[in-house]
Amino acid sequence: MHSWPITIDDVRGAQKMLSGVARVTPMESSRHLAELIGAPVHLKCENLQRTGSFKLRGAYVRIAGLTPVEKAAGVVAASAGNHAQGVALAAALLGVHSTVFMPLAAPLPKVAATKGYGAEVRLHGSTVDEALQAAQRYAEATGAVFIHPFDHWDIVTGQATLGLEILEQCPEVRTILVGVGGGGLLAGIAAAVKPLRPDVRVVGVQAAAAAAYPPSLAVGRPVTLERFATMADGIQVGRPGDIPFEVINTLADGIRTVSEESLSRALLLGLERFKLVVEPAGASPIAALLEHPDEFEGPVVAVLSGGNIDPQLMQRVLRNGLAAAGRYLSLRVRLADRPGSLADLLAVLTRVDANVLDVAHVRIDPRLGVTEVEVDLHLETKGPEHCAAVIGELRDAGYVVSQ
Repeated sequence: MHSWPITIDDVRGAQKMLSGVARVTPMESSRHLAELIGAPVHLKCENLQRTGSFKLRGAYVRIAGLTPVEKAAGVVAASAGNHAQGVALAAALLGVHSTVFMPLAAPLPKVAATKGYGAEVRLHGSTVDEALQAAQRYAEATGAVFIHPFDHWDIVTGQATLGLEILEQCPEVRTILVGVGGGGLLAGIAAAVKPLRPDVRVVGVQAAAAAAYPPSLAVGRPVTLERFATMADGIQVGRPGDIPFEVINTLADGIRTVSEESLSRALLLGLERFKLVVEPAGASPIAALLEHPDEFEGPVVAVLSGGNIDPQLMQRVLRNGLAAAGRYLSLRVRLADRPGSLADLLAVLTRVDANVLDVAHVRIDPRLGVTEVEVDLHLETKGPEHCAAVIGELRDAGYVVSQ
C-alpha cells in the first residue's frame, strides 16, 4: 500500500477549487491517429488551457493552500515558460505577489506573457538551473515561498484534476499517454485514475534525448542525467522529482521514449490535421503513437499538455518535421562551373516537379576541382517517394548528389 497524502477526495476538492479558474479543456477525436493504431484516439487539449498549459492547475492549488502569512510574503518561481505563466496567473487571481526568475535567453513572448499575467520577472543566468538557484536564494533572503514546478504534493494534486476530467469525458478510455519531464502531471493523472479505474494504463512519454525516468525506474530511485538536450523544452528535465517518482514508480504503466524526428512530425501533424498549436513537449504523446502504433490499447487519450511554443523554435521544428515527413529536402549537387550549368540543373528539377526554395553556390572547398562548383539546394517535395524520385532523376542525369 502507498502512503502518500493524496486521496481521491483531495483531488475532487482541488477540482472544485479550480472551478471557474481552470478551464475544462475539450477532448477531440482523431480519425487520422485512429486509423494509424486501429483504435479510437482522443486528444485532451490542455494546450487550450488558460496560460496555454496544464501548469495553472497545480500552481493555483499550491498557492491557494498557503497560510495568510505565507501569502503576504509572496511567492517565487523559476521557469523558462509554462510554469512561469501558471504561477503568475495563479498568484494574481489569489492576490499574491509573484516573482519569477527566467533565463536571459528565455523567449520574448513567454517573458511578455509572464509579465502580462502580473508577475515581476527577473532575468538571470543562461539556463533554467541558474534561474532556479537565483529563485531559491531570493526565497531564503526575502521569505517568499518557493513554488516548485513539480516536486510538491499540492502541485501533483492540482495536476491530478486533469485525470478526473479524462475519466468524465472519456469513460471508455483504456490507455492515457502523458508527456513527462519532472513527472508532476503523470503522477497526478496516475494518482487520480488508478484508484477509480485500475484497468486503465497510464503511460508516460519522454524525449529519448532527455529521458531520466527509464534509468531511474530501473534502479528504483531518481537518478540525474549527465547530458540531456531536446527540442521539447517543456519536458527537458535531468532528474525526476522525488514526489512524482514515488507515485509513478508505484502506479504508472511504464515510460515510452520518442525521437526528435517523431516530435517534429507530431507537431506538424497537430498543425495540419488537428488545427492545433502544440509545443514539442505537448506533442510527445502523438509522437509516441507515431513511433509505437502497435503498443497501445484503445480507446487512447493523448494529453496535449501545452501550446506555448516560441515562433522561432516553431520555424525550426516545422522545417525538421517537413524533412522527416519527406516534404523538405536538402541536397548538395556538384556540377561544372560554366554558364548555363545551373539552368540545366533547375530544368531537371522542373521535370521531376520539385519546388526550389533556396539555392547557394559553394566554390571554395578543397574537395572541388578547379572547374567544379557545388550547389546547396533546399527543395519542397511531396513525400518520401518523391524525394527518392528527385535524387534518382538527378543521378540519372549524371550529377553527383549528397545529402
